Amino acid sequence: MSTKNNSDLLSRMAAEARRGRVSRRDFMHYAALAGVTVATASGAWSSKVLAQTPQKGGTFRVGLHDGNTSDSLDPGTYQSVGQIQHAHAFSSYLTEITAENDLGPDMADSWSASPDATVWTFELNKDATFHDGRKFTAKDAVASLNHHRGEDTASAAKALLANVTDVKADGDHTIVIELDQGFADLPWIMTDYHLTMLPAKDDGTIDWESGVGAGPYKFQEYEPGVFTAMERHDGWHREGAYFDNLELTILNDPNSRQTAIITGEVDAISSVDLKTLSLMKRNKDVEIDNVPSGSAITLPMFCDTAPFDDVNVRLALKYAINRDELIQKILHGTGTIGNDYHVSPGMPYFPDLPQRPYDLDKAKYHLKQAGHDSLDIELSAADSVLPGAVDMCILFAEQAKGAGINIKAVREPNDGYWSNVWLVKPFVFVKWGARPTPDNMFTLAYKDDAAWNESRWQNERFNELLLLAKKELDQERRAQMYREMCELARDDGGTIIPMFTNFVYARRNNVQHGPSLASSWEMDGARSFHRWWFA
Repeated sequence: MSTKNNSDLLSRMAAEARRGRVSRRDFMHYAALAGVTVATASGAWSSKVLAQTPQKGGTFRVGLHDGNTSDSLDPGTYQSVGQIQHAHAFSSYLTEITAENDLGPDMADSWSASPDATVWTFELNKDATFHDGRKFTAKDAVASLNHHRGEDTASAAKALLANVTDVKADGDHTIVIELDQGFADLPWIMTDYHLTMLPAKDDGTIDWESGVGAGPYKFQEYEPGVFTAMERHDGWHREGAYFDNLELTILNDPNSRQTAIITGEVDAISSVDLKTLSLMKRNKDVEIDNVPSGSAITLPMFCDTAPFDDVNVRLALKYAINRDELIQKILHGTGTIGNDYHVSPGMPYFPDLPQRPYDLDKAKYHLKQAGHDSLDIELSAADSVLPGAVDMCILFAEQAKGAGINIKAVREPNDGYWSNVWLVKPFVFVKWGARPTPDNMFTLAYKDDAAWNESRWQNERFNELLLLAKKELDQERRAQMYREMCELARDDGGTIIPMFTNFVYARRNNVQHGPSLASSWEMDGARSFHRWWFA
């Protein structure tokens, strides 16, 4: 039998063994019958079965980037990576993005829609409980979703549920969501990190202040932007949560994260400093996970603020950036080129539009059309958002000089970046997590009235198409609409998207996970806490 066939056979048998369907004795017996040597079969059992079979126990210590002392447990305010990671550790959602990047159940076991997708029914898990022992019911689900709805809500997820007209309970374990138009992506939207399921109060609001959730772990200690200790929630309704305890430490400085993982102070870090990636790869005690994703780097410009209120200025900047050079020098090749529309090649409905080149002559032309011979602007960034963010802005400044564009890269404080810089200053560096569908991304950050419309872009045709595509069930027509929307964003929008980043994170070699990793967020879609284990 060929080496490849041997490997395939051992992998299939190992998968069955991890499910408890094949004993070690049978594994060795069938391997021998297939002509596999005893040494090879024994090694496969150790590496493919024992090491990859989840074991319970231990304290999982994680060094996280992008945490702030101003971080809140109010799910409507979640925006930093630190908040997102915490949210998936202590709370649960109706649905989840699986390790295979499919849609799966979480607090809801199943869901179905009316033929026109204007009414959705979610059947809830009857075994789910909160950390204080209360049963999770439809009342909690209704209150959790309504927290992000209505005129008075300040939630950043308000735009995602704008078409919802009613959320109501149908008994203790069923909720019905009614919309003013068809919404084909609604179950995917329920994975959004804001839409946590939290306990309802008697007045129909949610109790987010206490930190009580229904996730795999519950709080023991919580100091925002500094340190969190958690213990396993024994009443969790799902498989996993193999660790006894979690310790999450905010390490915004990339050097601190690298030192912590190398010395064994932590078991995993959420973001590797790419400048030291090759060095880290040589460390026998550390494993690197390099996961292509739809996580975008955006450079939004306020379209209602001079000089960015002129589309020619926006186009000049889009032509003055050398995307390939940024990917190689800042991301060390761990990224995919962007084209100024927020749909990555791995997302559905990706339109393969002609790539905008680095062209200083065109940049000069558009600058002149805007009435400028030269341009002086500031671009704000912080390395807590992405290691090398400030360096990227400095390199962009060098690239743009030849067009008469003088960019001053401003290094902002790491702490408070999301509250004091993003959505406040007119030209900034942003890193977005991956979103599952174009509708999700466009509704959050490009719709005219979205709370996170970071470029303050207003385009009537784009918003018209967004509403039409949301309810369009014909996939071909929907794809055509998204293509036109991407063209509008590329040619008129206020956001430069130079690249989509890979998620590059690290773990000690005794930390194990399954064969697939979700590409929605760092650390296996922010679900390493219940999917991973110690070997």
